[in-house]
Amino acid sequence: MSDANAGGNGHARVPTDVLELHFPQLVEAPPPPRKRRRIWLPLLLFALTVITTLDVGWEFARSYVENRQPFSDTDSYASLLVPLQHPRLLLEGMPFSFTLMGILLMHELGHYFACRYYGIDASYPYFLPAPTLIGTFGAFIWIRSPIRNRRALFDVGIAGPVVGFLVALPAMAFAVATAKVVPNAPLGDYPFIGNPPLVWLFTAMFHPGIHPAWLLLHPIGRAAAVALFATALNLLPAWQLDGGHILYSLASANHRRISLLVSISLIGIGLYASYIWAFWGFLLLVLSLRFRHPPLIDPWEKLGSNRRMWAVVAFAIFVLCFTPWQIANPSGN
Repeated sequence: MSDANAGGNGHARVPTDVLELHFPQLVEAPPPPRKRRRIWLPLLLFALTVITTLDVGWEFARSYVENRQPFSDTDSYASLLVPLQHPRLLLEGMPFSFTLMGILLMHELGHYFACRYYGIDASYPYFLPAPTLIGTFGAFIWIRSPIRNRRALFDVGIAGPVVGFLVALPAMAFAVATAKVVPNAPLGDYPFIGNPPLVWLFTAMFHPGIHPAWLLLHPIGRAAAVALFATALNLLPAWQLDGGHILYSLASANHRRISLLVSISLIGIGLYASYIWAFWGFLLLVLSLRFRHPPLIDPWEKLGSNRRMWAVVAFAIFVLCFTPWQIANPSGN
């Protein structure tokens, strides 16, 4: 017998009068006023991140012209000081910087506008400038109000990776198509983000018979590679990553268990393939043990078959972007 108040987890929906009796604040209290968004801090961080990615982008542009891998002819961090001493050189970093910033911005705007659609209070995107060999620690938005139901959580979680991937896809296709074939190019100190299945597919299309590790990518491709790595990381079904939100909307009861399993698996992958995944696995393990996923106000609403199909799409994007090996090796990955 069907029940109009039944949810997707096999339990009846709690009637409003029960909520009023036990949790009157959920029914009677008005929604909290939205905090005023400060635009100056996101803009300042955005501008600083443009500068740090332009700085790194100069080396990517220079190495592409000189037919070598980035940071392979000098001390990595010493070379980052050169464009800061000669600011006109920063202009050469625009292909890398603008591509990476554009993909990251579209990713975060996907989250932001999904939040706006559902009336969720969220900050503007915050970019994180960093003196690293990619110039940034990424970007994020801060969700400051509860998420009401599974549909809203799913849409907010999946919007960013899908939009970011759709922007990164043509950028990587262009980069592979215009890549130079330089066998056995020395890596230097640059921790080149490995070759996920998407790069292998484009290599087979544009350079048949060539190993992807022999391709010297245009700076646009370097930015797209960073974005693909960030997409794979965000789609991991763990903790409060985008993939963790998708997982919670699909199977909230098993969210913590799967998060711990994914974290431990990453540590194992890291010990076998790359220390980068071991680091993320350990970090996600600690976060999953310490912080549970925030509950939904209405956890009984069904997700629907269309969104379950989009979950399959998200998994396919993850597969195309994920590779265990993060250090490129001309004789291997």
